[in-house]
Parts: sequence; structure tokens; C-alpha cells
Amino acid sequence: MFDLMAVAQAHREPAPSSLRERVILVTGATGGLGRATAIAAAQAGASVILLGRKLRALERVHDEVAQAGDSAPAIYPLDLEGATPGDYAELAGTIEREFGRLDGIAHCAAHFNTLQPFVQIEPLEWARAQHVNVTAPLWLSQACLPLLAAADDAAIVFVFDDPLRIGKAYWGSYGVAKQALQGLASIIHEETENSPVRTHALLPPPLRTALRRAAYYGEDTMAQPDPTAAGAALAWLLGPAALDLRGRTLDLRD
Repeated sequence: MFDLMAVAQAHREPAPSSLRERVILVTGATGGLGRATAIAAAQAGASVILLGRKLRALERVHDEVAQAGDSAPAIYPLDLEGATPGDYAELAGTIEREFGRLDGIAHCAAHFNTLQPFVQIEPLEWARAQHVNVTAPLWLSQACLPLLAAADDAAIVFVFDDPLRIGKAYWGSYGVAKQALQGLASIIHEETENSPVRTHALLPPPLRTALRRAAYYGEDTMAQPDPTAAGAALAWLLGPAALDLRGRTLDLRD
């Protein structure tokens, strides 16, 4: 099982060039945490692949990441809600052809609709939340595992949510999905712990993101910290400095 483990602030940012010659795939790259992770990974020298639903939004993030790193990132538009296992196999094949390797996946994509009583959850919304938040990371990790396993060191990083919050009333399909994601991450860790592939999780604090605004619409979300530090921490987990945190959650909450 995953353990909650805090790491000193000084060790939460990747060192310059620590991700050089590594290829990193970031899902949800147009969201707050995904964008911050992609920028931090590029600053550490990684070749970054930006995955997201909307091409125009990906192009905006592309320019920011290109400025941060030594090379322009790749863009891969894909809607996780509608993607099939075949689409993920095609993605893995494209990465292998274009880059010849894959050294890390940052699972930053998430779907959250609204807080609501469980009796009001529509069947399609339930299915959408489970698919994007759990099934899509599973299928993507499955498709990319051979590439990851071929590396000397590779990392899959999941993003958790506060376990004391998401199991409470009104968190509905998102809350269930995020708890299921913890179980998935634990299973992947145990099945890969004797391989070059290590599994981590990040538990960020409240952040200035669209998901936070949707859940706390009465809150001044701008008063929360932007995702820069959390993105740097996630990029740090993708690098060799996090080897000792295999199968552990980096808890950034105060």
C-alpha cells in the first residue's frame, strides 16, 4: 500500500538537468497542475509530451513550456473520455517512433463536475468520472508499460486528493473515483516493484485551479497558491532523486 510521506521543502524541486535525456508524458497538460508540471519538467531538461483535449489550449501551453526548456514539447490531443485502448496503443506507438523511449508519466488529468447528493448523480456523469479518473490512467499505463520498463529508471506518478475530504458527503462520483485511483496505484506499485518502473503519488494542498473553483464556488480561489510548487514537486518525483520514495505518496499539505 502507499504510505503518506513528507519530504523537506528543499528537496521538492528537480535539480537543473536532472531530467535531461528523459521523455515525460503529462496528461491534463492544459490544467493548472499539468501545466506547472510540464514547465518544471522542461526546466529540468526533459523532453515533454503534452496530452490534453483541446488543441488551442495545448498550443498555448506549448509556447510556455518551449520557453522554459531547451527544446519544444510535443503535442498530443486526446480526449480521455472517448479514448479507447486502441487509442492508447497508438499513442504508445507514436512515442516509440518519435522518441524511442518513455521515462515517465504524470497523470494530472482529472474530471470533476460538481458537489451533489448521491441520489442526484446522473448515470452518465458517474460513468464519465470513473472513466476519466480511473479507467483512462489504467489503460494509458498499460499501453505505455513496455516502453517504461525498457528504461533504466522510469516513474508513473498519480495525483491523489485529500482522503479525509473525498469520502465525505456530496463528493459523489469524483470522491469514489479518487479513492479507487489510490487502489489502482497501490496495485501497479506492487506488480512493478521489482522492475525499473516505480510508482509514486502526489497529494497537493489546495491550489488555484479550475477544479478547486468548481468544488468551492463560494471561496476566493485566487487566495490559494498557484500550482507552481506542486508541479515542481511532481517533476521531482519523476526524476532519480525520488528513487527512495517508490510506492509512496508525497504529501504537500501543511
